[in-house]
Amino acid sequence: MSKLLLAAAILAVSAAPMARAADAPGAPAANPKLGGPLIKGVCLLSQDAVLVNSKVAVAIDNRLKQIKAQAQAEVDAGRGPIDADLRTLQADAVKTPAPPAAEIERRRAAIQARFQTLQVLADQRNREFDATRVKALTRLSAEMQPILAPIYKAHGCGLLLNRNAVMGGNMDGDLTAEVVKALDAKITTMTFDREVLPPAAKK
Repeated sequence: MSKLLLAAAILAVSAAPMARAADAPGAPAANPKLGGPLIKGVCLLSQDAVLVNSKVAVAIDNRLKQIKAQAQAEVDAGRGPIDADLRTLQADAVKTPAPPAAEIERRRAAIQARFQTLQVLADQRNREFDATRVKALTRLSAEMQPILAPIYKAHGCGLLLNRNAVMGGNMDGDLTAEVVKALDAKITTMTFDREVLPPAAKK
């Protein structure tokens, strides 16, 4: 009997870091050594740094990791019995005398069907994790907006640029650290559960 090939049922729901460490306040991606005059009315903000360094962002990241681990455990629990039955089938197939070919094929098809069902579950949990992460970050952005507005006005900003897109220059107009501090004073945690989505439509 040819070797049974089943693709690995891996739940690829990595909670990727919400930003790079280089985006932390006080460590801008731009080269501050270029210097130059402060341009009045031009301010900078790294939303990525806010999404990493604020206390609520850390709480969100920790909760997402919990949700990922729970989903992974669910998929792994289903994978174990399938792998065990597959090993048994492979061992039976090389026995002498071997079970009838029809029985081997029936068992193989049953294992394949179980695997496909598990893959559907893994895909579902992937989609739900992505939806959960997007919703949590959207809520975080909504918390940040009313904080940013008064800081923007207090600094006399007339233009706000993404700090991560600035190659270099005078960075004194960077609002990032102040926004993180204000956000920490407003909110430090956020509770949420995994989003529950309807099953994906069959293709």
